[in-house]
Amino acid sequence: MADHNFLESDWDYILVLDACRYDVFSEVYEDYLEGDLEKRTSIGSSTPEWASKTFTGEHDLAYFSGNPFINDLGIPLNELKWGASSGYEWTATEHISNIIDVWQSGWDDDLETVPPDSLNEAFYANQDAVEAAERTVIHYMQPHAPYLSRGTGQKLKQIQKGIKRQGAQQSQSEDEDGVLSSVVGTVRPKVESVLDDSEFAQKMGLWLELGPRAVMKDGTRGAAMNLYEENLRIAMESVVDLVEDLDGDVVVTADHGEAFGEEGVWEHHIETHIPALVEVPWLEVEGVK
Repeated sequence: MADHNFLESDWDYILVLDACRYDVFSEVYEDYLEGDLEKRTSIGSSTPEWASKTFTGEHDLAYFSGNPFINDLGIPLNELKWGASSGYEWTATEHISNIIDVWQSGWDDDLETVPPDSLNEAFYANQDAVEAAERTVIHYMQPHAPYLSRGTGQKLKQIQKGIKRQGAQQSQSEDEDGVLSSVVGTVRPKVESVLDDSEFAQKMGLWLELGPRAVMKDGTRGAAMNLYEENLRIAMESVVDLVEDLDGDVVVTADHGEAFGEEGVWEHHIETHIPALVEVPWLEVEGVK
């Protein structure tokens, strides 16, 4: 199995599906796209780890980011006040020439995430950035939770708020009503901190995304995988729409995978290099179904 080689490979456009594991992608992609699919090994098991190890030099990219960890605010990862990023001093703006913060402009308050259509809309609205850059990255948040069919999310919402709060502190303009509340004060980080990131803590965090009815009906793993595949399929619909308009070499891949109980791990965590988290798809697109 080849290493990811994200920047060293040949492509004009690369579409990143956040937290997309190889095995699930391999089962569904032929419903949407044609091309040569490989299994590759990611350099990280979470976005902060992957980004900090991938973008180490200066790169001429138009980066459409649905993931708030990769932002144009100039804030180092270790200042974002979220556990997954606390150990990394990497700053996206020091390595990527042009980042379009779709996580901010395309945020959906009802879904509490960045829907895939927002990435497509931002791409079409910023063609000057695409034309000016050597290559283009479109980083979708799905199949990463929150699960769109549930219409609500927790984890990404808190990361987004935490980043907004950090930016507000830098500009001395934090909202008085406390809307941009600290991540430290939310339910999920408290649960995971108290329980010291145990498997039970990870599952409790995931239950916030799944909802009790789904867990009672299908169990944690079954409920999560069902919603995860659905999220992937929703994202693939937007991927197909975009690919049809791209002129050049197109790759669909992921930054890392997602765990559903393998080796006692749920979701994804830094430096947890198990197959479920580092085996990612690398699809060189040849056409649309």
